[in-house]
Amino acid sequence: MKIEFWSDIVCPYCGLMDHRLHLALDRFPYGDQVEVIHRSIQLHPDLPCEGVSQRELIQLAGAPATTVDRVLRPIERAAEAEGLTPYRAVDRTLGPTDLAHELLAYATDQGRGNEIWTAMFRAHFGHARKLWTAAEVLDFAAEVGLDPAGAAEALESRRYRARVAADQREANRLGAHGAPFLVFDGRFAVPGAIGTDDLLAVITRTWTESHPTPQPLPVVGGTEGMCTPDGCAVPDPGHS
Repeated sequence: MKIEFWSDIVCPYCGLMDHRLHLALDRFPYGDQVEVIHRSIQLHPDLPCEGVSQRELIQLAGAPATTVDRVLRPIERAAEAEGLTPYRAVDRTLGPTDLAHELLAYATDQGRGNEIWTAMFRAHFGHARKLWTAAEVLDFAAEVGLDPAGAAEALESRRYRARVAADQREANRLGAHGAPFLVFDGRFAVPGAIGTDDLLAVITRTWTESHPTPQPLPVVGGTEGMCTPDGCAVPDPGHS
C-alpha cells in the first residue's frame, strides 16, 4: 500500500500530520507494509531569503490578526496534547523552501526521505530553524548525517528542481489547493489535516479494499461421498 503525502516544510498542519501519520502507522497491524512517499508543494515560494516572521506574513496576506489565536495557537495546543513538543507555529520565521525541498529529494534518493522530512519538520517547528538559504540547508544536512559533498552538489547543480516542480504540478492536477494533501493508493484523497483516529480509519479502509479477504465459494449439494480427517461419508443413493 502506498501513501503519497504532499506538504511544505513551513506548513504547521503538515508537520502535525507527519506526526499523526507516524502514530497511525504504529497502530496499524500492517504498518510495515505501507510505503510513505513524501512529495513537495511550496506555499510561499516568493518570500525573501532573509525570511519574514509568521506575524508579518499574516499582515502581508491580509489575514485578520485573530489568525494567531484562532488558528495557530490551537495547532500548538493540539501538537502538545499529542506528544509533539515544543511546536512553534507562531514564533518562527518563514521563507522560500525551494532549496529545502531539493535537499529532501536528494535525501529520498539516498534512502532517507521519510526520516529527513520528519527531522526537518522538527528542526523548523521544534526549534524555529531557518532553512531558506543554501548555507542554512547545508548546515541542516550535515547535522542529520547527509553526505556534505553530495548535498552541496545537489543544491549547486539544482538537479532536483525539476522533480520538485513536477510534484507541485501533480498536486495541482489531483485537485490540491493547499497542504497537507494525502493520497492513499490512488483511491482516496484527503485534503487538509485530520485526526489520528480518522487517519487510521482511512488507512484501514484503503488496505481492506486493496487486500480483500478471500471468501469461501458457495456450496452446491451436500457432503455425501466426501472424505475428511474424521473418515469417509457413504453417498446417499436416494440423494439427487
